[in-house]
Amino acid sequence: MKIEAGGAVSELAQAYLVMTQLHCLHSFVVGRTDFETFRRDAVIERAHRMDTAEISAVEAAAKEARRKDELARASAAFFADPAYRRRQESKQLRRKFNLNYIDPEHYPRAMRMLQALSRGKRLKQVDVLWLQTEVEEWWTDEVASAWHLVEAEVHTAAWRKTRDPWDAIYASSHWRKGNRAEFAISLTGEALAAMGMAEPKVRSALATTRAAALRAVARLTEAKALAEHAHASMPDDYRPCTLLGAIHIEIGEYDVGLDWVEKAERLGAEKGAVDHDIRALLARMPIAQRNRVAGLLIEQDPERFSWLRSKRDPAHRSVLSR
Repeated sequence: MKIEAGGAVSELAQAYLVMTQLHCLHSFVVGRTDFETFRRDAVIERAHRMDTAEISAVEAAAKEARRKDELARASAAFFADPAYRRRQESKQLRRKFNLNYIDPEHYPRAMRMLQALSRGKRLKQVDVLWLQTEVEEWWTDEVASAWHLVEAEVHTAAWRKTRDPWDAIYASSHWRKGNRAEFAISLTGEALAAMGMAEPKVRSALATTRAAALRAVARLTEAKALAEHAHASMPDDYRPCTLLGAIHIEIGEYDVGLDWVEKAERLGAEKGAVDHDIRALLARMPIAQRNRVAGLLIEQDPERFSWLRSKRDPAHRSVLSR
């Protein structure tokens, strides 16, 4: 437009033409060439410029591809590194078993046990005792459940092979504590049918563990009848009494339930174990029912059940404070 108007092109505009490599137009603007020469040479220059741009684009794409390939190889090498894989496996195991932190001192031993449980392998008894006593904060619900399921599998396999009723009894207890009560019900039904006229101790134990599994799935009427049968078979065994106490409390017969709990203790049930069961029982109850049972327990033995009044005890907050 400047040229057609007969005006001069500024030095800034001329510098721009040089910078953008529009050389033919620059030569024409400054008067070194005429218009016909500009038209002829500009076509050649434009074709060359397009070829150069295409080559540059190809080279840039190739460079980017090499960069991405190098990043991919570096990333693959990083993720394939054995140390990294061990760290990730460790993190996944700790997340699976709800363990946020493990002391470096005990880390190798603890990880071996978690790996074993994750693969369905049985733990040594000394390791189980160590977890339950010395580092009990690591005996999480997830760890306990996994251990119970492994033990359940072991004892179930033993029952299938030897038909020893005690293997069925142990398996049933572990299935229930591993939150697989339906497996325990099936197994104990099979074992009771197979035992026939077994000695009272065996039939009582089978009936008790089956009743506990039935209670776990809220089949309380059946559980109560079976626990009563177990008690009739072995009236000096505290285990059916403990179970009957829990069942009666759950169905609202509190005084009867507490009588059974007292009887269980007279027959040898440890108070610590009974209190643990009471805590678990209270935690599952509706609030109003919890308060009712807690009040009866405090009235029965204020000193023993003082933890129900303690603001420091979680059970107090869940039982009495709402």
